[in-house]
Amino acid sequence: MKLDVIKLDGGKAGSVELDEALFGLEPRADILHRVVRWQRNNAQAGTHKVKTRSETSYSTKKIYRQKGTGGARHGSRNAPIFRKGGIYKGPTPRSHGHELTKKFRKLGLCHALSAKAQAGELVIIDAAAAEGKTAALAKQVANLGWKRALVIDGASVDENFAQAARNIDGLDILPTMGANVYDILKRDTLVITKAGVEALEARLK
Repeated sequence: MKLDVIKLDGGKAGSVELDEALFGLEPRADILHRVVRWQRNNAQAGTHKVKTRSETSYSTKKIYRQKGTGGARHGSRNAPIFRKGGIYKGPTPRSHGHELTKKFRKLGLCHALSAKAQAGELVIIDAAAAEGKTAALAKQVANLGWKRALVIDGASVDENFAQAARNIDGLDILPTMGANVYDILKRDTLVITKAGVEALEARLK
């Protein structure tokens, strides 16, 4: 499929031929869901923790005598049925991550790129280069109508462009190796440089 290439100032810069295997697939929600779930689960800290009855702070003395009270038999205030006692089967630190094959993760990225292309939310630019001035880049972004955009550059990101984009709300930039399904789907507009397209095709083929 062929797509027009533009410059940051809005001018035309020719066109580029996109690989159908990456940008021309019929997007599948089930594949995208599984990859996003894998990403978010791996990012989860899993540091939640409660105290069990062996960790709560209270006297170990028997709280009242065994017989003659008319009440139930109790030996410790740390029991889960008491207020401020230990929690029974509460969360403990663990990993929420699970395995997903490299082939499936690659397929998910292809479907994410195809979803943006099919929705008309894919923009190809000549290069992500700026003078390092946030105001100038913010004006260009506003003129292009990008409100929540992700820019994917080549193997590395231009330092001046990254510096200029740092304080622009809703604009994020990643190198090709950082491209992922969650960040692509989260933004309204996906912007890829020509170098980024070449690097993505090399990475995903």
